[in-house]
Amino acid sequence: MSTVTPNTTQKSTRLVSLDALRGFDMFWIMSGEDIVHTLAKATNWPILVWFSGQLHHTVWDGITFYDMIFPLFLFIAGVSTPYSLQKKMQQAGVERANNLPWADKKKIYLTMLRRTCTLLVLGMVVNGMLKFNGYHNIRFASVLGRIGLAWFFAGLIFLNFSVRGQIIWFAGLLIGYWAAMMLIPVPGYGAGVLTMDGSLESYIDRLLLPGRLHDKIHDPEGVLSTIPAIGTALLGVFTGSFLQSSKLKLSMGQKAYILTIAGLLCIGLGELWDLSFPINKRLWSSSFVLFVGGFSLLFLAIFYFIIDARGIKKWAQPFVWIGTNSILIYLCAEVLVNFTYTATVLFGGLVNQAPVIWQPVWHAVSITVVQLVVLYWLYKKKIFFKI
Repeated sequence: MSTVTPNTTQKSTRLVSLDALRGFDMFWIMSGEDIVHTLAKATNWPILVWFSGQLHHTVWDGITFYDMIFPLFLFIAGVSTPYSLQKKMQQAGVERANNLPWADKKKIYLTMLRRTCTLLVLGMVVNGMLKFNGYHNIRFASVLGRIGLAWFFAGLIFLNFSVRGQIIWFAGLLIGYWAAMMLIPVPGYGAGVLTMDGSLESYIDRLLLPGRLHDKIHDPEGVLSTIPAIGTALLGVFTGSFLQSSKLKLSMGQKAYILTIAGLLCIGLGELWDLSFPINKRLWSSSFVLFVGGFSLLFLAIFYFIIDARGIKKWAQPFVWIGTNSILIYLCAEVLVNFTYTATVLFGGLVNQAPVIWQPVWHAVSITVVQLVVLYWLYKKKIFFKI
């Protein structure tokens, strides 16, 4: 884990659209959802009331916009993987990561392992590990932990298999998870039970996860459901490899079009699989991977076309500030910084001058302003929190 100030003069291959999409994704977690919720209450406009409802997780089966935020972030991490290894591939004179020499792979493995362990620890910190409430009160599973594990194993597959092998892994992970969930019996429930208490995923959580579970009998970031989450990261890896490739002789606009078609196809396949294996974020079902993966492709296609293909970037700059320090703002918003207190000190007097019904709205906006000012300063100083 480090804070870096890059001084390189080499041309960056970083996709601005990817940073912007990551920032757009993180915006809703850091404070965007509160703006929508308070606006919906203040105006009672049907569209805002509907969108406010979309900014809550589903109880079990089904899908909302909020359910897509986590897998979209993991998908983006997968997209970044081929780009992050591009320099090493060029230095080694190979076109595919699986052809890298062992010495290069060993260094990459150690870096990946360090990053994964760091994310696992940070995830437990977010869950309250440093409160020292006892071993049994620690929640070991976490959002950051799942990102680290899924990204790590997707990276191993990317580094050791050809595109064909990666696709076989992707299909095998999703089909294998579906088969296990439907065919392996759970004591006291039998096979194919997809409820919170009776599913194989929940049973494995209760059997293997130490400490406390998020829902006592089930954890949405549990052990078994990390397997299809690797598929989410792999879908991002496929996308990154496709966008990075120069062999296809496609324009950026054509690539955005193909991403759109692929996204619609994944959504359709997810809907089809939903008939027998419901779309369910808490189980991270295989249908969920395809359905949300399809929307992730559509979001990326839109951002990629507008920002990278058309060069229309200014509107997305605040999202870039967020996206280039996404883990930092997540940690700050969750546990490290009381942005509410700071916003109240700086803007509380002005907010109190507004009509009572609008005060929560302007308070939520003031929190976002404080966060964006900090992120803007970090971006201008080229200070980026790296793991």
